[in-house]
Amino acid sequence: MTMKSRAARPQRFALKCSRSHLRIGAGFGDHGLLVASDPMFNGERTRIVALATRSRLPGAHPWREFVEAGGLLSYAVNLPQMHRRMAAFVAKILKGARPADLPVEQPTTFEFVINLKTAKALGLTISQSLLLRADHVIE
Repeated sequence: MTMKSRAARPQRFALKCSRSHLRIGAGFGDHGLLVASDPMFNGERTRIVALATRSRLPGAHPWREFVEAGGLLSYAVNLPQMHRRMAAFVAKILKGARPADLPVEQPTTFEFVINLKTAKALGLTISQSLLLRADHVIE
């Protein structure tokens, strides 16, 4: 892939989002948006959230940052904690540990984040029991 094609990638993604938005706006009834965990989507989270909001689609997102950008909710690993664990592994390797000898770890901490401002804008009521289960509620 050349540098020129890498630079064009965000524009192609934006164009695809705009076309999808037109199809979404055509009236698919009561639906929601499930955003996959992908670095390209993360880089375009503001645009994705804006398109979903314009289309009045509630969205379940892969990371807390989407919800902070205006998405409805996310249930995902705690990225800062995961990065701290990765740093601990790097430190062990730099101190001489063999990567093959280090145990494989799975995330153990997940966050449930709800954006009440977005819920209100979409005309949704979030039940009290769901709000109590959330780790963080954006008001």
